[in-house]
Amino acid sequence: MIDNQLKRREFIKGFSMLAGATMLSSNSWLSPLLAQEAGSPSVVKLGLIGVGSRGRYLTSHLLANPAVEIVAYCDNYPANLERAGEMVGKNAKAFTDYTELLEMDEIQAVVIATPLNEHAHITIAALNKGKHVFCEKSMAETLQDSLEMVNASRDTGRNLQIGHQRLFSIRFLKGIEMIQEGKLGPITQIRASWHRNSDWRRKVPSPDLERKINWRLYREYSRGLMTELASHHLQVGNWILGEVPHEISGSGTINYWKDGREVFDNVNLIYRYPSGTHFIYDSVSSNEKYGCELQAMGPLGTLEMETAKFYLENPPPAPGILQLINQIEKNIFDVIPIGGASWVPEDPNEDKGTFITDALNSDGSDMQMEAFVNSVRENRKIPGNLEEGYNATIASLLGDQAMMEHRVVTWPDEFKLTK
Repeated sequence: MIDNQLKRREFIKGFSMLAGATMLSSNSWLSPLLAQEAGSPSVVKLGLIGVGSRGRYLTSHLLANPAVEIVAYCDNYPANLERAGEMVGKNAKAFTDYTELLEMDEIQAVVIATPLNEHAHITIAALNKGKHVFCEKSMAETLQDSLEMVNASRDTGRNLQIGHQRLFSIRFLKGIEMIQEGKLGPITQIRASWHRNSDWRRKVPSPDLERKINWRLYREYSRGLMTELASHHLQVGNWILGEVPHEISGSGTINYWKDGREVFDNVNLIYRYPSGTHFIYDSVSSNEKYGCELQAMGPLGTLEMETAKFYLENPPPAPGILQLINQIEKNIFDVIPIGGASWVPEDPNEDKGTFITDALNSDGSDMQMEAFVNSVRENRKIPGNLEEGYNATIASLLGDQAMMEHRVVTWPDEFKLTK
């Protein structure tokens, strides 16, 4: 136990050194990671609700923390329950009904990783039972449910943390620091893509389990690419700009996976912010060439935040080729053949980029679970985290609405958070 605790402290210390004091102090949701522990910390007793693939991934991080005891877990799909039981051990109680788990007084907090349509009512029930809650993104499948989750957290005084791990990722924290320092100049456009080449479908043991297992493909349970993927990048876009979009337009289709799914397999959106900056989001399920990336662009450079690379807009040329460049430019711009083209195509920037950090292995999930556990131990909320998760959810749902209704939608006043 002591050895594990020392390793954990060294891990947090390493995170703090990589992140830097400025980032840790300016991003309020990181404050639980700076908590000083006197001796061995008290053990936090957790319950798990929803232990499918994502729930078990979060559990793996929790089990690595010696200050955590998982006392109960719940799922209404037997295969998930069995796999989770193998992870957490025989001392934890298994449930198929989350309301029974919430009756356990010893549980201080719950981690919710159910399908999207289950988030709101389970979260609100847990908060009203006095539990702190970690809920996976997106928050809910409707604007109203999302707001009611926020209100429940505020009314009960319990922490509700939403699973946006990029808030705890070194490469995104470093990127935000560079942006705030003006390394890119003012941000004039953000572009993000999340491309895959797969049907997102899982095998089912019997047809009656189709919607239960492939819930991401049906509108009763999910908004597909918007709530499962786009919400991550929308959170980062809001974070970069320090504001939320006021107008959203876009188009979505099912143009390849015509297999009975109800959610789009191809989406394209433009989010317009009050500052005048546009966030352009693009996601397809039939081509993975350009993968997952978010590009923040300004007059001085471009930052690719998923891969943590920075590109100067006007990189200094190597001294040995200055004369050659001057000659090429002279030939291009001084001589235009009669009858030839009156323009020259602009080639992409040839800067190969530089890495802004070598901390590329973690996606931030380890740190976000650490922060949640510490917030439970200290019995306090994590400043700013819930607001980030809420605004990302509303943005993703409004994007879906814009595509479904084929119109420009605006952020309704009643769903703008007040302090």
